[in-house]
Amino acid sequence: MKRRVAVLISGRGSNMEALIAAAADPAFPAEIALVLSNRPDAAGLATARKAGIRTEAIDHRMFGRDRAAHEAAIDSVLRAADIQIVCLAGYMRLLTPFLVGAWQGRMLNIHPSLLPSFPGLDTHARALAAGVKVHGCTVHLVTEEMDAGPILGQAAVPVLSGDTEDDLAKRILRQEHALYPAALAAFVGGNATSVPDSLACLANPLPLASG
Repeated sequence: MKRRVAVLISGRGSNMEALIAAAADPAFPAEIALVLSNRPDAAGLATARKAGIRTEAIDHRMFGRDRAAHEAAIDSVLRAADIQIVCLAGYMRLLTPFLVGAWQGRMLNIHPSLLPSFPGLDTHARALAAGVKVHGCTVHLVTEEMDAGPILGQAAVPVLSGDTEDDLAKRILRQEHALYPAALAAFVGGNATSVPDSLACLANPLPLASG
């Protein structure tokens, strides 16, 4: 039976689109059962609806500074929808220990760097400033420490002479769109797989946590 996945977004959700496209394959071991955003105007919600996927918007602004109440509302919707795995895809809210703990071992994120290098924001600018020769993206499990959870997969690209932040971001985004579905499939299925890049690697997935 396919695992039921919710994707959390805050904007256009290009990685969400990649997950939806991958899950359309009958052989893919997960289904995108819900797309949820903290912003009612997130463009990705319309994209998901066009794909026939249930959407929910839980506007964080309605909760003021009460992050716990906002996350409790999210958690309630996830559980009511029988969600088993949560994928963050451009979800621009820093999670509290409540939601991270509630979905420990079942929440994935994609980050635009080869972690543990360049956690946080502005990864492409920081990579260029550091003069690295290889940059990329990482899918990892979410833990309370930002961008520090167990790595499920990485895809690398070379940093080319004359690269701008935009150049690097576009090249890496193409890899994100390949890596995230591959890493999710491996995580669900318990089988290592690969992404279409000669520099890419996918680590052995961790087993799904119970509960």
